[in-house]
Amino acid sequence: MTQTVNRSLPIPVDSLWRRLGWALWPARCLVCDEAAEAGCDLCPACAADWPHAGPACARCALPLPQGNPVQMPGDECTLAAVADTARGRGPDRADHGGQAGERHRRGALPFADDGPVCGDCLRRPPPLDRVRAACLYRPPLDRLLPRFKFHRDLAAGRLLATMMARAFAEAGAAAGGHRSAEARAPAPGPDCGRAPDTAAPVLIPVPLHPARLRRRGYDQALELARPLARRLGLRLYDDGLRRSRDTAAQSRLDARQRRRNLRDAFAWHGGAAPAQVVLVDDVMTTGATLHAAARVLRRAGAQRIEAWVCARVPLG
Repeated sequence: MTQTVNRSLPIPVDSLWRRLGWALWPARCLVCDEAAEAGCDLCPACAADWPHAGPACARCALPLPQGNPVQMPGDECTLAAVADTARGRGPDRADHGGQAGERHRRGALPFADDGPVCGDCLRRPPPLDRVRAACLYRPPLDRLLPRFKFHRDLAAGRLLATMMARAFAEAGAAAGGHRSAEARAPAPGPDCGRAPDTAAPVLIPVPLHPARLRRRGYDQALELARPLARRLGLRLYDDGLRRSRDTAAQSRLDARQRRRNLRDAFAWHGGAAPAQVVLVDDVMTTGATLHAAARVLRRAGAQRIEAWVCARVPLG
C-alpha cells in the first residue's frame, strides 16, 4: 500500500457551515471536557496553559537556557487572545566544554543565519539546516499526541495541526506560501508523480512503512502535513520519501539504538528531490528519524532541509 501525490488540495469548508456546526454541537475542550471556544478545541484555561515552544536552538529546537517569551502568530481561533505567551523553560544542557559550552550555559549562544545554535550543534552539526517546533512535549501534549498517534483521535490531530499552522505561519509566509490552489498543486499529466520543481519549500511528511500504515490505518505525519500545507499555501509531496524497512518502534529504544534502528530505513523515489524541503513529523525526541530522512534527501539533491514538528521533547 503506497501513498500517492496530493494532486489537489481540499477546499476549506465554508465558514457559514462551520459556524452552524459550532452552534448545533458546542465544542468541548479536548483536555478537560469543559466548554471550548467556537472554532477551537480548548477552553480558555487550558489554552492559557498550552506549552508553546519558546526560544530554541535553530538546529535542534531544544529550548535555550534563557530567553524572552515570544508571541505566537494569530489565527481564526481566538486562542491567541489567551495564550500568546510562549512558555519555553528548558533546563540547562550538560557541560559541553570549551568556549562554546560556556556561552551555552550563560545563554549567550552564537547565531547562525537562522538563529542561535547550541553547543552540541556547533560541535556536531546535524543534517537538518533548521528545526522548528510548535510546542514542547509537556502536559497536555503528552496525552493528546498519543491519543492522535495510536488511538485514532483525529479531533486531537485537528487541534495539533491548528497549533502548528499558527506557530509556523510566519515561516510559511516568508517561504512563499498563500499562493493560489493552481500554483500549489502539480499540473496533471505524465510528470505529476514527480517532485514539484519550485524555489519554494515542499512539505514532505515523514512516512510510515506500508505494513505499519496498514495496521494503524493512517499516517499521523501526513494527517498533520495536509492541513498545514493548505493553511500555509505550501506544496505537499507525499510519495517521494518512503520507508524501505519496517523498523522497531523508536519509543522503546535509547539514542544509540534509535540511530542503528533507522539505518537504511528511508529511500527516495522519483528523480531528484526538491531543492528546498520541509520534513513534517509529530514529535522530535533524539532527532534520529528526522536525521535519517534528511540524509536520504540530501543524497537525492535537496539543498536546504528543515523540519517542522508538532512537539519537541526537552531535556530533563
